[in-house]
Amino acid sequence: MKAILHFCTITRHKILVMEECFKVGLYRQGLLHDLSKYSWTEFKVGCKYYQGNRSPNNAEREDTGCSRAWLHHKGRNKHHYEYWIDYGIGADRGMTGMKMPVRYVVEMFLDRIAASKIYKGESYSDSDPLAYFQEGKGEYMMHPETEALLEKLLRMLADKGEDVTFAYIRYKILKSRRARKRTGQRKPVRHGLIPRCRHRF
Repeated sequence: MKAILHFCTITRHKILVMEECFKVGLYRQGLLHDLSKYSWTEFKVGCKYYQGNRSPNNAEREDTGCSRAWLHHKGRNKHHYEYWIDYGIGADRGMTGMKMPVRYVVEMFLDRIAASKIYKGESYSDSDPLAYFQEGKGEYMMHPETEALLEKLLRMLADKGEDVTFAYIRYKILKSRRARKRTGQRKPVRHGLIPRCRHRF
């Protein structure tokens, strides 16, 4: 029974993230999101520790002192900031968070929305992902620019809702990134290269 419930949970989550990714134009990432959860290494843990209201990885960690499923997952999914933790150079020679590509920061943001919807159910509100982020703020080993962008999007979601935030991501953040890539520019793209959006940000 737990296996069926876990399969339904991770599949609902994957579909939610896929729908969100499609809304902002990240089609490939939407299709490939969290496929490793269906691998035996991760799936068997999800079945054993399934609870329905939180990640089974937390339960495995409490039971064994380590979540092998999480270690497997974070090493294969670039939308987790933990994937980007590496040794620094120069003065920052310890372990530190590397700057994430913008498209993966966006997927991380969408992943947090979907996870909140799954675990909160009907009580979900657009402020829940921000509240969860704030609970752990100061403990994340995340690059400052990555953390700043994630928090900006979470606050926009809480204040203005999904429609405005998703439009901002699609027409401001991702469009300008693609435009810079096409033209070879490194500085932010000026207004002429970004199509108008019906939302005001």
